[in-house]
Amino acid sequence: MPETWNDTTPTTATHKHLFHWTTIAPVLALVALALTWGRDISGIVVAIVAVLLGGAVLAAVHHAEVVAHRVGEPFGSLVLAVAVTVIEVSLIVTLMLSGGEGTSTLARDTVFAAVMITVNGILGLSLLVGTRRFGTVRFNAEGTGGALATVATLAAVCLVLPTVTTGEDGPSFTPSQLAFAAVASLSLYAAFVLTQTVRHRDFFLPVGAKGKPIPEDEHATPPTNAETWTSLAFLVLSLVAVVGLAKVESKSIEEAVAAAGLPHSFVGVVIALLVLLPETLAAVNAARRERVQTSINLALGSAMASIGLTIPVLAIATIWIDTPLHLGLDATQITLLAITIVTGVLTVVPGRATRLQASVHLTLCAAYLFLAAVP
Repeated sequence: MPETWNDTTPTTATHKHLFHWTTIAPVLALVALALTWGRDISGIVVAIVAVLLGGAVLAAVHHAEVVAHRVGEPFGSLVLAVAVTVIEVSLIVTLMLSGGEGTSTLARDTVFAAVMITVNGILGLSLLVGTRRFGTVRFNAEGTGGALATVATLAAVCLVLPTVTTGEDGPSFTPSQLAFAAVASLSLYAAFVLTQTVRHRDFFLPVGAKGKPIPEDEHATPPTNAETWTSLAFLVLSLVAVVGLAKVESKSIEEAVAAAGLPHSFVGVVIALLVLLPETLAAVNAARRERVQTSINLALGSAMASIGLTIPVLAIATIWIDTPLHLGLDATQITLLAITIVTGVLTVVPGRATRLQASVHLTLCAAYLFLAAVP
């Protein structure tokens, strides 16, 4: 993923420097984790931990991008999407373990928020940046269409069907239904990854004005093996820090949402915005370089991973978490999802987009955020 890595990472010489913020942030986050774990912390400490948590998230995605640049596109988008999903799952599970009001719907709210923010927010912003700079942007309709179809199927199976099934009271699956949804999600996600990285890799490469794949940036020198392994190590450290600090901050996040007068379901939006902010920057940077296909890979890949990887993990986690898992969307959410899928299809089919498509997707994202705050 050269276009992303080149914009968000330092030069090779700087990357080797051990005192760059991307190596300092995970270490400081781990120190903070050791000092605050299991303790009641004051407001000032909560703020400091929140900053370090954000730094650890940014560092994790940075190091994922370094690894991604080494393996190339479309593998790069996959690495970043999986790394972000690990962070998302960690935040969901730690908040669910804390118990309290609204934990039964936290997974649904977070996954749905991730889908709406990626498919409408990240995609719309990337299209806007690309069309403002290049007029009309182009992408591969075959690969993008397949990705959107996968997202739509995963969302329907995991988020819509629990609302209409009758095996359990409320918007929930029975244990056997949840097991089926988890296996189906993981299988479909694996099938997509195989298609994206092996069988039809060219469907997911950036395309130029004539629909031909754009060659990789020659000036973006890939990281060395040593740099790649170093980033992989710091990626693991960053993810450990994120998981731990998320647990430390879980109560504070819920209290902040309540203090702002927002519904508890907005906690899911906060989680999604936190983990997707670095990926948003990566997608926008790709769009600025006329790599809108990479931006789309990031957006739809994250939506897909958010469902296809999160639901199986949560299905396993319910064995130890004594909290109901309500995955079914309500009527407003189903309506927004349906409009999003229809709009996405109309955007994808031509294989090119203008500012109008960008505006439509951004409007849908704004409508979702407003209704999440004011249901």
